[in-house]
Amino acid sequence: MKLPGSLKQLQADLRKMMLPYTALNLKEKKRNNLKDFLNVAGPMGVTHFLMLSKTGSSPYLRVARTPQGPTLTFKIQEYSLAVDIANSQLRPRVPKDLFKNSPLIVLSGFGTGEQHLKLTTIMFQNIFPAIDIKTVKLSSCQRIVLLNYNKETKLIDFRHYSIRLQPVGVSRRIRKFVQNHQVPDLRSLQDVSDFVTKAGYGSESEGDDEAATVSLATDIGRVNKASTKSAVKLQEIGPRMTLQLIKIEDGLCAGTVIFSEYGNSDKKKEESEENEEDTEEGSEGDAEGSEEDMDE
Repeated sequence: MKLPGSLKQLQADLRKMMLPYTALNLKEKKRNNLKDFLNVAGPMGVTHFLMLSKTGSSPYLRVARTPQGPTLTFKIQEYSLAVDIANSQLRPRVPKDLFKNSPLIVLSGFGTGEQHLKLTTIMFQNIFPAIDIKTVKLSSCQRIVLLNYNKETKLIDFRHYSIRLQPVGVSRRIRKFVQNHQVPDLRSLQDVSDFVTKAGYGSESEGDDEAATVSLATDIGRVNKASTKSAVKLQEIGPRMTLQLIKIEDGLCAGTVIFSEYGNSDKKKEESEENEEDTEEGSEGDAEGSEEDMDE
């Protein structure tokens, strides 16, 4: 069963999110299956598969470590595409070099001590390249992937943001002037000071007191200077998902089930749902949903 159009776009969004270490232009064929991708994973340096599939009732996301697992299976309760996120914003922000470096990964709420949450933490931490805080360049930290676990609902909120720094106390108009080196149109103003002080020009910097602020060790861009305070702001770029962890297998999409959300009492329910997924997915689903992340 082929993925519907919206899930195909979610697949593309996930590939883009994983840049630069991903098979962005991977083309699957109907005859491809999981073994085909596994055979080329080693030579290409692929460490993880992200696989989307769809049953009659719900879409699923599998995250697997190559070549021997484990595999985490998530039920996608809700999702929004990157284009939907952008359309909901007044000023969508996607700079041309935004995907030049891998995103940071932040996990919240997973420290409950439960084994399945520990495995989830390890899996997502290892998907993205490790960062050496002593050598990392701040200018390369432009995106962040946030996973928040709600212990009451047992759901995971998956979000993808761009990171933006703004000098504290500087209006948007001044920032744009410094960044673009464009001569402003002052014909409607009585004095050049009106360009800075006129009501409304500084509206976007009014939230600086509420935003997290940092003191920079080095210059970042033309307006964020070393030893000055800058406000750290996040802007969602998508995709967005609400996930429910339903199963962990110790192998690659197979093997012993080491965690099941349904438990032993509902094992028949789980098996029925998984059989439905496998039947509808077949070899096409494995191919269509394969995403690769290549660690350095």
